Amino acid sequence: MPTSKDYSEALHDHHDTFHRFPLHMVHGIPLMEPIVQQWGPIEDFQARPDDLLIATYPKAGTTWMQEIVDLILVRGDVEKAHRAPTHIRMPFLEICPTPPMPSGVQQLVDVPSPRVIKTHLPFQLVPKSFWENRCKVIYVARNAKDNVVSYYFFDQMNKTQPEPGPWELYLRKFMEEKLAWGSWYDHVCRYWDERTNHNILYVFYEDMKEDPAREIRRVMDFLEVELPPEVLEKIVWQTSFQVMKENPMANYSSVPSTILDQDVSPFMRKGEVGNWKNYFTVAQSEVFDAHYQRRMEGSSLHFRTQI
Repeated sequence: MPTSKDYSEALHDHHDTFHRFPLHMVHGIPLMEPIVQQWGPIEDFQARPDDLLIATYPKAGTTWMQEIVDLILVRGDVEKAHRAPTHIRMPFLEICPTPPMPSGVQQLVDVPSPRVIKTHLPFQLVPKSFWENRCKVIYVARNAKDNVVSYYFFDQMNKTQPEPGPWELYLRKFMEEKLAWGSWYDHVCRYWDERTNHNILYVFYEDMKEDPAREIRRVMDFLEVELPPEVLEKIVWQTSFQVMKENPMANYSSVPSTILDQDVSPFMRKGEVGNWKNYFTVAQSEVFDAHYQRRMEGSSLHFRTQI
């Protein structure tokens, strides 16, 4: 496993190899070009039975859940949780920087068990070995309106994904399911539908905001970890938005600005439920709601757009 220093130095040494990569299709899902070019090793990835997969659509609370899980596993030891940045502690399965930077798959080879792995892959693209090994999966879902706003600002500062363009065009692309990692609708619904067939804990971002202690207890139960109340309180505090925003091991500040430009928009921007109201016009909201109704018709999955 690369050390935090090794990986950070490599990122800085090779930052000029990153640029806004075009999207190409893998089994009908638009993904960044380097991922498509190295799809074989991702698809053939060999999960271990004790691997834990944290799956989300992009900008649905991934890093938040990663920090919660890590603090649970180190039993609230903040020093241990600060041993390295998030992307070193819990590698991103399908990420494929240009060589000589290691891919997520290459990073994971050297990670000792039990591994915690991040993915944005929709259910049908997750390597089959995760399901064959009955691996535990935590899925975090966020309401579509807040999710698309967060993704829009992320794509402005993330210099490895296509130029987002103006908000109205980006919103249309989201509705047309043309953004990286594909359809939000299919993503959230498929994991929801499969949760009873597989070892999946389904968590709502809005529930995490409403009552973080309750949702962290659900994660602890899923991971079969018991912690005293004072440790739970510590984890709630350490994973609060403001603390994480200032935590260099969680806020991606170690990534060069040529890759993630936090002067354009911070990686941790608002972390709110209902922030979409500041960006959707009344007309956009009405059109979106009608489209949403059609796309989600027949699903038992329901989201809150405010709490």
